[in-house]
Amino acid sequence: MTHDHDLVLRPTEAQISAALNPPPGRNGGDLVVETLAGLGATTVFGLPGQHALGMFDALRRSDLRYIGLRVENNAGFAADAYGRITGEAAPLLLSTGPGALTSLAALQEAAAASAPVLAISSQIPSAGLGGGRHGYLHELPDQSASFRGVVKSVHTVRTQSQIPSAIEAAWKSALTAPHGPVWAEIPQDVLLSPTLIPVVTGGDAFPEELPPRPELTAVAADLLSRAARPAIIAGGGVVRADASRKLRQLAELLQAPVVTTPGGKGAFPWTHPLSLQSWIEDRFVTDFLEDADVLLVVGSGLGELSSNYHTFRPRGRVVQIEADLGKLESNHPALGIHADARLALQALLETVSPREDTEAPERVRTVLAKVSDRIAAQELTLEQDLLAAIRRALPASAPSFWDMTILTYWAWSAFDAKGSNHMHSAQGAGGLGYGFPAALGAAVADPTRPVLAVSGDGGALYSIAELATARQYDLNVTWLIVDDGGYGILREYMTDAFGEATATELTRPDFVALAESFGVPGVRTTPETLSDDLSKALGSPGPSVVVLPVVLRMFAPTHL
Repeated sequence: MTHDHDLVLRPTEAQISAALNPPPGRNGGDLVVETLAGLGATTVFGLPGQHALGMFDALRRSDLRYIGLRVENNAGFAADAYGRITGEAAPLLLSTGPGALTSLAALQEAAAASAPVLAISSQIPSAGLGGGRHGYLHELPDQSASFRGVVKSVHTVRTQSQIPSAIEAAWKSALTAPHGPVWAEIPQDVLLSPTLIPVVTGGDAFPEELPPRPELTAVAADLLSRAARPAIIAGGGVVRADASRKLRQLAELLQAPVVTTPGGKGAFPWTHPLSLQSWIEDRFVTDFLEDADVLLVVGSGLGELSSNYHTFRPRGRVVQIEADLGKLESNHPALGIHADARLALQALLETVSPREDTEAPERVRTVLAKVSDRIAAQELTLEQDLLAAIRRALPASAPSFWDMTILTYWAWSAFDAKGSNHMHSAQGAGGLGYGFPAALGAAVADPTRPVLAVSGDGGALYSIAELATARQYDLNVTWLIVDDGGYGILREYMTDAFGEATATELTRPDFVALAESFGVPGVRTTPETLSDDLSKALGSPGPSVVVLPVVLRMFAPTHL
């Protein structure tokens, strides 16, 4: 009796000949790039370094496209965005010690946002491993320990024969829900040594699926079908699973209002009659969600931002669909369903009963009117006008990447992303410097659309060196720098908390002149001319910089 798993594909004569006679001049680095190509990778990001030169030399013999950034952390942000846009695991090639460690903040953001990044680092020579003090350049007693608490999985290579399997396992880990960054490391001598291992010609690139348990979706469907006031919170898991259409179908079937988290921007149409938009940091919306008798949370762990800073106290039953097992019921008791959002929503669509509720759209309009009146009472027309100007200038299909700055905090709640997977920010880990290098990665992923990056002047200086990258590869990114002379949001926080701000004021360059010194066109704009200036920049091929000198304010929080 023959079982399917006993069947082995027999190699052709050509494959046997190629295996027995591999081309000369290959090393361990070739095994890395051959494996990546075999898994379907087409583009890699990174920075060369002494221990990693075996990998970078091998790129010369491959068809992989290399995008080199100027700082490893920025290369990580670019790989993160490439993964978010394409759904592929973006390879990030790094060198040992300082080079690898400089990527940690970017990998934390990728982990928090479930972005697939395959970081492959060199290591000191094999003779130095084991925790002794041999004095090798870049030596750490345990390099992987620095990453183990940040990434999804760690894959250690010690011989050339381990390279294909380790990278394939890392690739599948990065792309299995929940997506995330993974870490592989290979010693310098293993990368540099000649190899007689046959050329790697393929790999199993398909990650494991994460379907829901049917008995749980049956209970969830029954709860939702019988609910009097159902509501839905849609998080980033809906975007990553490409499940926006299924979310809309379910919401319409149940007549359930939907609010999206900052990570879930665009997962539900902004102007839909059931859309509470993204005002999840508003007390009126929080009250509405607390009043739901059945609340469906899809692809969100209900963390700090998604729970109005942990002031959210649901009174009804909560059904939580989440691919990250550690987030299930981590903040609220729920019927927890460990599953990919797309598969779980499909299961619900097949089992729920339609609800009739003609009053749901009116209840949504009432809540949004209260939110609008609250914001209007604070006389924040400048901030609202700026978001409207950006929305007019940005093509509906164009993605945008936002750094941690006041305008981004506004955008989380008040900006219409115009589609799923169109708006991204560093709200996962909350570090500075994300916007511009991430936008570069998105432009690499899809050069047919313009990409917008938004930064404050403080965050811009984290990634200013990447103007050289934008120019070198002629990437179609427009960078809006909101220049308020400091860390604006921290200035506001400290003034509110202590009466005055400390360490928030910054000497900054002439950003227009600085951009032009890189060969990147720059323009200084005003709130009145922003829309036109942005439109012109976005409509021109290649990189550009638009600088807006203005001091903005945040709307008053409702969680205090």
